[in-house]
Amino acid sequence: MTAMPDIGSVWGELGGDPALLARVSTVVRPGALPARLPVRELARACVGACALAAAELGAHRAGRAGVPRVTVDDGAVATAFTGERHLLVDGRAPQAFAPLSRFWRTADGWVRTHANYPHHRARLVRTLGVPEDPAAVESALRDRLTLEVEETVYAAGGLAVALRTPAEWAAHGQAAALATRPLVEHVRLDTTRARALPPLDGTPLLPAAGLRVLDLTRVLAGPVATRTLALLGADVLRLDAPHLPELPDQHADTGFGKRSATLDLAVGGDRFAELLAAADVVVTGYRPGALDRFGLSPEALAERRPGLVVAQVSAWGAYGPWGGRRGFDSLVQVATGIAAVEGSPQRPGALPAQALDHGTGYLLAAAVLRALTEQAYGDAAGRGRLVRLALARTAAWLQDGSHRPEDGAAAHGAGADGAGADGGEAPGAGGRVAPYDGPAPWLAETDSPVGRLRYARPAVSFADGPHDWARPPGLWGADAARW
Repeated sequence: MTAMPDIGSVWGELGGDPALLARVSTVVRPGALPARLPVRELARACVGACALAAAELGAHRAGRAGVPRVTVDDGAVATAFTGERHLLVDGRAPQAFAPLSRFWRTADGWVRTHANYPHHRARLVRTLGVPEDPAAVESALRDRLTLEVEETVYAAGGLAVALRTPAEWAAHGQAAALATRPLVEHVRLDTTRARALPPLDGTPLLPAAGLRVLDLTRVLAGPVATRTLALLGADVLRLDAPHLPELPDQHADTGFGKRSATLDLAVGGDRFAELLAAADVVVTGYRPGALDRFGLSPEALAERRPGLVVAQVSAWGAYGPWGGRRGFDSLVQVATGIAAVEGSPQRPGALPAQALDHGTGYLLAAAVLRALTEQAYGDAAGRGRLVRLALARTAAWLQDGSHRPEDGAAAHGAGADGAGADGGEAPGAGGRVAPYDGPAPWLAETDSPVGRLRYARPAVSFADGPHDWARPPGLWGADAARW
C-alpha cells in the first residue's frame, strides 16, 4: 500500500468482497486526531474495515440477503483511539505513562524508554546502575551513546529504543524484513473443517455470539481486538500469569465485555487443554516465541485443536533481526521515524493517539472476523487459520501514505499536545462532513466492580449492531479459568 490509508485498501488486504464497500458511509470530522501523518485516515480505515467484517459475518449468520449498513464516524473513532485518556475511575484520571517512560537525551541523540510495568522498570535501572529516580536516570543516560543504551537495556530484558529518522529505519534490517510482508498475514494451518456457526436471530445483531475466544494478550493492540470481539457477542476469557498482574487502570479500559482469570501455564497445562478444546479463537499478544515453550505456537495450537483461528500481534513482527524483541506503540513510533516526523529539530514528537496499537487491534479483530466468515461460508470452507499483524508493519503503512498537504504549516510536535493541521477531504459515498468539537458525545458512564467508570463508547457501528458492551470490566483475575 502506498496511497493514503482508506477502508478499501484494508478491505482488500483482508480478502473482502469489494462490492461490500458500498455499504460503508463516513462522517468526516476535521480536527479529529491531528498529525502530520494521516492518522485520522488510518484510524477510520481500521475501524471501518472491522465494522464491515462484523456486518458481513452477522448477515451470513442471520440469513440476511444484504449486509447491514456501516457508519464510520471520525468523532467516535478519535474518541475510541484516545479512550485511555478519557477513562475516569471514580472520578480519577489514570496515569498514562510512568515517570521513567519518556524521552531522554543521550550523548548523540534521543532514546525512549518504557517502564510502566515494575519488572521492566527494575531491569532498566539495574542496567543503568541507578536508583528508580528520573533525575538519576537522566544523569546516567546523558553521556551514553544512543545505540549502546538500546542494546544494553534490551540485553537485560528492559525496553529502550533509539530515535531514528525514517531514512535510518529504512536502512535497518527489521524494516527490510517488514517490507516483504503484507499488512495482514494469512496462513492456512490445517485442513480440518471448522465448527459450524449456529444461525442468529433478533437484535442487536451479534456476529460473534456463541464463539469462545481465549485472550492471551497484554497492552494494548491485543486487548483492543478482544474487547471488540466481546462487543460483538464473543465469550472472551482473558488469561494472565498470576505473577504478572495487569495495571489496574489498563484493565479497566480494555476489560469491557470480558472475563479475567489467572493461569500459570507452567503448571496449569491440563486446565488450558480443556479451555483450548472448546475454543474457536486464540489471540496472542506476547513477543514471538514467548509462548512456544508451553506448546502454544500457532502450529501446535492447530494440532491440538484443529480448525482453530489463531490471531497473533507483536510489536516488530515474528521475523527479522528484531523478531523476538519486546516492544510497545511508543517505542515503535520512535524506532520507525514517526517520532522524528511528528517532532521538531529540538525534540521528538508523538502521534495524537497510540494509533499503532489501536489501529492494529481493530485490524486484528477484523482479520479474525473475516477468517471466521471464510471458514463457515467461503469457497474453501473449514481449515484452521493464522492471522498475524505487527505494530511496525502498521507504522510502515501509515508512513507510506502521503503527508497532509498543509502539514508544512503544522506546529512542531503537533501529535504530542493535540494541536496542529488537519486535512478535510470529502467523505465517501453517503458520507458527510461535520466539525469535531471534542469527545463528549462518545463518552458514557457505568458502575462496575472496579468503580464508577467514564469510558469511550465503541467505535464499531453497523445497522442493528450492538451500541455498547454487555458487561463492564470486573476485577483482574477474579473469574474462574473455565468456560
